[in-house]
Amino acid sequence: MSALSADRDTPRRDGRDYGFPVAAGVVCHAGAIACLDASGHATPGASATGLTAVGRFVERVEGGAVAGAVSVLVETGVFRYAAAEAIDRTAIGAEGYIVDDQTVSLSDGGGTRSRAGRIVDVEPLGVWIRIGV
Repeated sequence: MSALSADRDTPRRDGRDYGFPVAAGVVCHAGAIACLDASGHATPGASATGLTAVGRFVERVEGGAVAGAVSVLVETGVFRYAAAEAIDRTAIGAEGYIVDDQTVSLSDGGGTRSRAGRIVDVEPLGVWIRIGV
């Protein structure tokens, strides 16, 4: 591709909402931690390696029998989830790890958990974590 010689109508995204094809046989609950599996299909957060946290599910979608048969809307941002253990404000700035689709931990579970994102706040109701691509 060569350099421009005229104006270009460049497509734009706001960088907050994405649609992803859903993995086969999974249920994506609205509000749950949204991940991509090794094949790039949306799947709920779980204690597993190889997941990439991309945000939270905006809607409830059931994956079909074939991966990618349906898509789900995912939103990036800062979200509050439950903490697997007592986490205090000294954890702000630390990495959080996925325990399940609504729980994060400071521990990677001995290498058995995928990264959720960066902890940005802690309060009695849970941990605020920045998740997104």
